[in-house]
Amino acid sequence: MKSLRGARGAIFLFLFLGVGCGSVMRADDLTVFAAASLKDVLNQIAADYTKVSPDKISFNFEASGPLEVEIRHGAPADIFFSADEEKMNDLDKDGLLLAGTRKDLLRNQLAIVVPGDSKLTITGPKDLAGPDVKKLSLGEAKTVPAGIYAKAYLEKAGVWSDVQAKVISAINVRAALAVVETGNADAGIVYKTDALHSKKVKTAYLVPTGGDAPPIIYPAGVVKDSKHPTAAKRFLDYLSSPKALSIFEHAGFAPASAKM
Repeated sequence: MKSLRGARGAIFLFLFLGVGCGSVMRADDLTVFAAASLKDVLNQIAADYTKVSPDKISFNFEASGPLEVEIRHGAPADIFFSADEEKMNDLDKDGLLLAGTRKDLLRNQLAIVVPGDSKLTITGPKDLAGPDVKKLSLGEAKTVPAGIYAKAYLEKAGVWSDVQAKVISAINVRAALAVVETGNADAGIVYKTDALHSKKVKTAYLVPTGGDAPPIIYPAGVVKDSKHPTAAKRFLDYLSSPKALSIFEHAGFAPASAKM
């Protein structure tokens, strides 16, 4: 399977490089508005991309909700890569995405994390309502997708009303993770990929997909007002290439078409 993926990746890069063989590709500066949970993996992918493209990639990493608002207000974005389908749906519905460019790229999973030295045992969401969890770190539950997903999960599990007073709201999922890393919360709900990234927390409970857990899909699309739509579409294609997908998978993401 790995050899097949490697062969496909090699073919993609050959074709990608072939685009520029007959003519000199113009270098463009692209700005990608991306969910905070994608920071490390996208920086790695962009570094690889600049080896096969003259384009320069810059990122604005934040919670998807505020990024959507910035795009609505005319912020200079070429690509929006969201951790929330709803934010992308809203932009698409209002004609703020370039037609035909939206792609559902990745899938993620919620994880309940605790500080690395914690002795706390979590066997499910009901444990968060117990006396051992005095502070629970979440992304802000109205604008941060990880917080929205966490609240929906806790509501469906029937414990939101019991934990709401314990919640520390963070501006994005990485900030929610940091609260747990510093020991300022007994537990937190973040993405599986954030938990894997951190050496200061441990996953106490990986939320099973299906059931009470909401599906977590990451769509991406070219912003209609992009000044570099051709280059943006080229980078968006690269994000779904076998090489990029292998990097995403190594970071704990799954293709949107896969079941976690």
